[in-house]
Amino acid sequence: MLGVVPYSDALALQEEAVRRCAENPEFEQLFLLEHPHVFTLGRGADESNILASAGKLSEESIEVHHIGRGGDVTYHGPGQLVGYPIINLRPDRCDVHRYVRDLEEALIRTIGDFGISGQRITGLTGVWAGNEKIAAIGVRIARWITSHGFALNVNTDLDYFNMIVPCGITGKGVASISKIVGRAVEMRAVAEAAAARFGEVFDRAIEVTGDGWSRPECGIREN
Repeated sequence: MLGVVPYSDALALQEEAVRRCAENPEFEQLFLLEHPHVFTLGRGADESNILASAGKLSEESIEVHHIGRGGDVTYHGPGQLVGYPIINLRPDRCDVHRYVRDLEEALIRTIGDFGISGQRITGLTGVWAGNEKIAAIGVRIARWITSHGFALNVNTDLDYFNMIVPCGITGKGVASISKIVGRAVEMRAVAEAAAARFGEVFDRAIEVTGDGWSRPECGIREN
């Protein structure tokens, strides 16, 4: 678990990891971290889905980043577990839809470890608890190497979602693990569950290192 990492620094971590994975497909990483308050807009996102004024964004110290993942606008902030898998989908997982569904499955299993029944909603990406979204997914895949990833609301202040139209979807709410179970949840426990479930779904042997998770055979011990 990397702790709270500024968004621009996390982008740089991903870019370096993608470069290393391209040079050696066995160098794979799963970055698990939190961000300071930030709204991110994917390729082709509708900027009007940020409802807050520039003054409000400044007042709340919320950064805005246009990035290369799919999807519309989402929020990242303290109390939210963000995961950036940098993995090579070749040779047998070269299917974008399968990759997204597998991320959903890993997250469904993760929240299941905390007694929450997660599900998919047909036509929408992410993981839902009833009519409320608990985890968002937005990915980039280049030459079958993945980046960007998922955001799971753990102890997130959900009021920040009122400043956007989350993922460009109206008529749906947002949820967090703590909101559903009625108490704060230890972030590291959720990170460890997410790492284990990711390894289970993607058939990776996950090794916990000092500041992240990686495949042991990659020889990566620290980022």
